[in-house]
Amino acid sequence: MISGPSSGVGSASGVGVASGSTPGSASAARVTAVASGAGAGAGTLSASVPGAGSAAVPGYTPRSGATQGTAAGSGARGRPLPPLRVPRSPTAGGVDAAGMVVLACCAVWVVVCAGGREARPEGTLLALLAVTAGYAAGRVLGAMLPKLTLVAGAVTVLALALGPAHRLSGASAPPLGYPNADAALLVLAAGAACCAAWGVTEPVRGVPAVVWRVLLRLLALTAAVAALVLGSSAAFAAGVTVVLCSLAAARMRHHRLVGLAGLALAAALAVGGSCAVAVGALPGGLSESLTGQLTQPRVALWHEAVDLAGRHPLRGVGPGRFAEESTPLPSDTPTAETPQSAPFQLAAEQGVPGVALLGGAYLWTLCALWRSPRSTPAVLTAAAALTGLGLLAAVDHVLSYAPVTAAAGLLAGVATSRPLPAQAPAPDREAPERGASGRAASEREASER
Repeated sequence: MISGPSSGVGSASGVGVASGSTPGSASAARVTAVASGAGAGAGTLSASVPGAGSAAVPGYTPRSGATQGTAAGSGARGRPLPPLRVPRSPTAGGVDAAGMVVLACCAVWVVVCAGGREARPEGTLLALLAVTAGYAAGRVLGAMLPKLTLVAGAVTVLALALGPAHRLSGASAPPLGYPNADAALLVLAAGAACCAAWGVTEPVRGVPAVVWRVLLRLLALTAAVAALVLGSSAAFAAGVTVVLCSLAAARMRHHRLVGLAGLALAAALAVGGSCAVAVGALPGGLSESLTGQLTQPRVALWHEAVDLAGRHPLRGVGPGRFAEESTPLPSDTPTAETPQSAPFQLAAEQGVPGVALLGGAYLWTLCALWRSPRSTPAVLTAAAALTGLGLLAAVDHVLSYAPVTAAAGLLAGVATSRPLPAQAPAPDREAPERGASGRAASEREASER
């Protein structure tokens, strides 16, 4: 039986002792486990067993200055306290289940739109598989090594974009063969580097945390400049915006939902503006200015996609059939297999439900980030990078590349991952040995008497 109160001293070192003995024991040795630390108390237990001397119960150091309470009953004898666990949000499981439902609906709708036609749904299904695999990998790696995963991903993308060709696609331009797709990867790399910067809170290898943060943000700016070198001014602007949003996120620590709502509004305005350009709903001067920046052939493709969506609003023309069903462009215009925009491509090939599912996937991502246990600055930085990718996808077909969707899923997975439960301190292996030696000494003294 364990008896006796425990006491703690909340000073520079705290000691709590609980001891007990049983009547009639031949010898009883009190074994006390003492834990001391700056500014923290510690609770200790000891017990005496008849005929067997004393056995020490492994000590446990609390996280705060509070001392452990009194332990009584045989259930606490010889057992370490349970490990500390990260509290789980009651809605975390529901958010994950909703994401699975959204992805499943996207895959099913692709198959439905391809049914009975000579369609090619493989590309869209591959993109869905890539984003799912990337998200799963991000959740796993983010739980174990979040900062290392983000930094390694950013450095890898930057090295592939600026290094030799023939890395991922075998094309002449590194690494995907399409400069705008490479630039989209660099925007995600900038977001990953900024997220890693917010995760550094302690010195690493003797280097202060503030130095690591500056270096990682310089890495993000380097990725943005690399996008400009590749010829994508839009990606450069998106990368710089991600860095600025990451810095501004420090003032939004208690307004996560407001920040996410602002990013959602920016994405909605971008998609709405592109639709207005496609249907010619803007004033003449503004429409001509935007058309000149977006190029006339691209706007013509958007207009053709809107026309196909109006004629086939439910199932579209089928995945991969835009080039076959659209009106041929002038002979001096390069042939395009897609309308150079993810929303317009889904509207033409999968109808209005396809666009709704794309919007639902984006809103679910923001919802998952809202419920994420990660810090608000890191969450808002990841949301800014994913929104920047969405803005690029609204004016180009960057989501047609599986590495881009996989990288987006990886970043979202790391930003929404839950850290592993903190493990309790390992039991003291030396305490039983000290108890055994003390018991042997007591027995020798008794025999000498």
